[in-house]
Amino acid sequence: MYIAITGSKNNKDVYIYQSFRKKDGKSSSRIYKKLGKYNALLEQFDGDPDKLMAWAKGEAAKETELYNQRNGKVIVEFSQAACIPINEPRSFHAGYLFLQELCTELRLDNICRVIKGHHKFKYNLHAILTDLVYARILSPSSKLSSYSFCKTLLEPPKYALQDVYRALSVIAEESDFIQSELYKNSNFIHPRNQKILYYDCTNYYFEIEEESGSRHYGKSKENRPNPIVTMGLFMDTDGIPLAFDIFPGNQNEQTTLKPLEKKILRDFNCSEFIFCSDAGLGSAGNREFNSMGNRAYVITHSLKKMKKEDRDIAMSPTQFRKVGSTKFIDIRELDETDEEVFNSIYYKEVPVVTGNMDETLIVTYSPKYKAYQKKIRSRQIERAQKIIDSPGKKRKGKNQNDPNRFIKKTSVTKDGEIAENKIYELDEEQIAKEALFDGFYAVITNLEGDIGDIIKINKQRWEIEENFRIMKTEFEARPVYVRRDDRIKAHFMTCYISLLLYRLLEKKIENKYTTEQIIETLRAMKLTLLNTANGYVPSYTRTEITDSLHKKFGFRTDYEFIKKSTMRSIIKQTKEINPSSTKI
Repeated sequence: MYIAITGSKNNKDVYIYQSFRKKDGKSSSRIYKKLGKYNALLEQFDGDPDKLMAWAKGEAAKETELYNQRNGKVIVEFSQAACIPINEPRSFHAGYLFLQELCTELRLDNICRVIKGHHKFKYNLHAILTDLVYARILSPSSKLSSYSFCKTLLEPPKYALQDVYRALSVIAEESDFIQSELYKNSNFIHPRNQKILYYDCTNYYFEIEEESGSRHYGKSKENRPNPIVTMGLFMDTDGIPLAFDIFPGNQNEQTTLKPLEKKILRDFNCSEFIFCSDAGLGSAGNREFNSMGNRAYVITHSLKKMKKEDRDIAMSPTQFRKVGSTKFIDIRELDETDEEVFNSIYYKEVPVVTGNMDETLIVTYSPKYKAYQKKIRSRQIERAQKIIDSPGKKRKGKNQNDPNRFIKKTSVTKDGEIAENKIYELDEEQIAKEALFDGFYAVITNLEGDIGDIIKINKQRWEIEENFRIMKTEFEARPVYVRRDDRIKAHFMTCYISLLLYRLLEKKIENKYTTEQIIETLRAMKLTLLNTANGYVPSYTRTEITDSLHKKFGFRTDYEFIKKSTMRSIIKQTKEINPSSTKI
């Protein structure tokens, strides 16, 4: 606002004018308040026009402040001549606040308080553990880099770097207790559904050459020539991680199941569930273990590895049924160009006796799955042909999807001797052999009931693979930079908690967005400190996702200006238990 004096020489008025922008975007001004007649006001200031103008400008400043208070506006002044203070942080990450509220709802502070009673340490374990988790989600890197990243949070660390490494040993030792408590407390956020438990294994590599501790050479999922450790992970029906453990890299994956499942039976009060895993973990011993008590199993079964006579029976085109029907059909007679047929699933039940177990092999056939497999193989054949046509040595890789498996090598002989020349061509026999399995899939189970439900159980198994992908890709859980076994265990404990937090956050915003969208949004949510105004301005893009986060968590960081006192209130809110979350 500013002062304007208008009127004739002996009839002037003093006004406060307000600048504003019209609907068409053009700027204009209007009278905001009349201060009085110029001559009358001048007499009050002994005829001194400078005193009159100083008073009038003061009145305009007061009205401006009152107007801004009523309309929530803040005036910020900047100087072109003044430098910002040296070594003063100006940019802060705010995305962690949503994660912090979830940690509060998980009662992680209570868990750490109990752990402190078991040990003698003075550092803040809760602050260290939560900061490691925030860093793993928002800026995954080494522990040293994570410590540096946490200095950019609105609440920087008050502990030393050496405390982080000391805390790792405690986190590893208390891993079982932390997992069981997190499972119990997670029910406050999202009631856990343990009707079906999924299990799988993966491995993580180290940038080292020599074996040590639990780091051993083994069958790497990524075909890397580095020592590895194996992670076994349980997931509940909703895709939320339930428990994990770490095993030596050279240990057979089938032997990892029982120790971790026994821990769940003992510590998680889960005793009645359906166990689901892939064929590699579905040994007869593991199936028998999950036949005890009130447990059952649904496990994928490899048709390619079956004995030929058994496979011929399983894949015989007759005696199939459409899911939901009792009528037998011959799948050779299906019109797969019909949309309904193309999108339907057909199944066959084959009784199997394994030792003392009566099992059922359920073989499914899907025209849609057949088309998908054929499309994937066609691309691999194209790549194989390009390899054949290109010069250089042809070498088969270890990956089962390597296109080189479709290349046949023939050595050219001359006068009974093997010559140097070799002929490479497509292996039509191998292509036809793989095509025989297009559209077929099988599971083995001891369940009796609706086939559609059993098939649905197995179809959800992709989510545990998705959990591993998130840890490896989004959270960069490998390569692993710590070396001691206890610190390795603690590293994966923070990765596991990060995954748990992410899945709970995903549920809270109703699974509306992709993993990449959610993680990128959290990482981009930064605030810039305006020191002269004692507050912050958002320096991120407001989106549908940020609106959803703010709505679900009950606070906002996207106002044009946020006072420091307001931000302190938001931080305090994320650390307080919501009374409505105390009931499951």
